Amino acid sequence: MNNTIFSFPKPENEPVLGYKPGSPERKEIRKALEDLYKKTTTICPIIGGKEIKTKEMGQIVMPTDNKHVLAKYYKVTDKEVKAAIAAAMKAHEEWANMPWIDRASIMQKIATLISGKYRWLINAATMLGQGKTTMQAEIDSACELVDFLRYNAYYASQIYSDQPCSDKGTLNYVTYRPLEGFVFAITPFNFTSIASNLCLSPVLMGNVCIWKPSTTAMLSNYLLMKIYKEAGLPDGVVNFLPGSGSLIGKVAFADENLAGVHFTGSTGTFNSFWKSIGDNIAKYKTYPKIVGETGGKDFIFAHKSADPEQVATAIVRGAFEYQGQKCSAASRAYVPKSLWPKVQKLVGKMIDEIKVGDVRDFSAFVNAVIDEASFDNCMRYIDHAKKSKDAEIVFGGKGDKKKGWFIQPTVILAKTPKYKSMCEEIFGPIITIYVYEDAKYEQTLHLCDETSPYALTGAIFADDRKALRQGAEILKYAAGNIYYNDKPTGAVVGQQPFGGARASGTNDKAGSYLNLIRWTSPQAIKETFDPARNYAYPFISDKD
Repeated sequence: MNNTIFSFPKPENEPVLGYKPGSPERKEIRKALEDLYKKTTTICPIIGGKEIKTKEMGQIVMPTDNKHVLAKYYKVTDKEVKAAIAAAMKAHEEWANMPWIDRASIMQKIATLISGKYRWLINAATMLGQGKTTMQAEIDSACELVDFLRYNAYYASQIYSDQPCSDKGTLNYVTYRPLEGFVFAITPFNFTSIASNLCLSPVLMGNVCIWKPSTTAMLSNYLLMKIYKEAGLPDGVVNFLPGSGSLIGKVAFADENLAGVHFTGSTGTFNSFWKSIGDNIAKYKTYPKIVGETGGKDFIFAHKSADPEQVATAIVRGAFEYQGQKCSAASRAYVPKSLWPKVQKLVGKMIDEIKVGDVRDFSAFVNAVIDEASFDNCMRYIDHAKKSKDAEIVFGGKGDKKKGWFIQPTVILAKTPKYKSMCEEIFGPIITIYVYEDAKYEQTLHLCDETSPYALTGAIFADDRKALRQGAEILKYAAGNIYYNDKPTGAVVGQQPFGGARASGTNDKAGSYLNLIRWTSPQAIKETFDPARNYAYPFISDKD
């Protein structure tokens, strides 16, 4: 028996490759893109380690080439969902009782495979299937995914070593048990790394999982399942269920063994989960733990002392990288009147230089939005602004879905601070800007805080330190992640734990010990070496 007490050292973040012309990584990703583009992958549900074929199939197309079928997949029925839950529960005891160092070792093997052998494949799948540039895929499906796996092992070390004190004659300690049941992971299209982490952070802590992947991210997610298998993850620990979210959810939420929900997606969907769990609460063996990161209406707030070039760059990068489809993407900005002419000119110049195109065109900064529904939703906001007396299109405002779901980077100028696109989440390459009077800085900060129900990310730009602190104080509940003089995107595991509150989720901070500890059920144990032999205490006496 191995009785070693081991702690993982704090890791370094996975280096981000640059993909410069002539670099080895540029050659590798080109080859992976070509190979994956040429074939149509067949995706099956994976239940108890076995690939299952069902009667109904769907298909996955490229966002930037929407006539090209990347993959076909089998859709689960309620029969397969029930089988996946049974497979997870069968795997539960053995996986929960496996020494945590062995579970962590499997996670490290997965990280090593993705960092090296499968880096180009997983990045290429994320690019083609989810519409990401080379850089956006690199920081997501390679670097952040690897960082989650390595840092989570480090944080698990800290959690397991956190123990209570013991008095003389007693021994006190805490065991961090996994949850009594299965975790239901419902994952988004926009980050391959998040999809992996929603499954594997509970799994590291000894839990089992059924996984509903986003259809538009299914190719990269299916490849992850193959990598997990190669790394030694036992069958049934994670069960992969392509298909209808409402069908899968109906079965999962009605099962007595539901112990947790790990989710990233829309606020409305998350709200429906809470309701379903509430409706079924009497069925469960234990109260399910509900962890979610949901919507955002992320802001950039500039003070008159801010550098216009820095503000303009943050607007363009924050709003238009990955077509504004990050939970943290800048979607509204408040710019003082004195800065606006310069900021507007700089933003316009950058947008003029931006190329919108296919993911395989490495000169494109902006690609297509994820699907037709997203395209149509974005265009509704653009059309509304064109017709509204309370807004105008400053830059962009055009879309074309004949070849792919392409929308030009768009800037809307709101004439009133509560204009529609200043308040509502869009999830596309659109940012709305409100220009305020310089003297109304404090008043507009309060306006920013009160405009949106969300509280995910935000950025404050100011060279005046007093103004920066004032902004931070007034907006302290408006964002779970706040950035001083930087865009509100790009959180790095181990550096900026990510998550928001209000309508943006439960703020359980992915990429930190705070998230991992949610997937444990601690048990306090006390052993007394010389137990009491008489019920009476010293005070019991009729004498003084």
